[in-house]
Amino acid sequence: MENLSILAQLIVSISVVIVWVFRYDNIVLEFKQYDLSSLVRNAVGASKIALATVLILGIWYPEFLVPASLLMAFLMLSAQYFHVKVKNPFVKFIPSFVLLILCLFIAAFNYGLL
Repeated sequence: MENLSILAQLIVSISVVIVWVFRYDNIVLEFKQYDLSSLVRNAVGASKIALATVLILGIWYPEFLVPASLLMAFLMLSAQYFHVKVKNPFVKFIPSFVLLILCLFIAAFNYGLL
């Protein structure tokens, strides 16, 4: 089960970095669609990248995993809210929903619930 948690940490972290670094142009368009400012977009991006880094560090320092994964889960839940708000098609909900579930799994496992 520990290996699954580490795999989840890697999937979430790598996914966030790919989206926020290599697909940033899509992020800019989405945040315009959500009618959110550049300041909010940059704060969310910096937070997600920082949390992704902490999730990777959590492989060696697991005491940071529960807060980092719960904060990342909150950001993914927020993404779900904004997808609903602008009435995006269902397919747009899937990536953040999968990452939300993975973050909750990481938190639950490392908190001792699983």
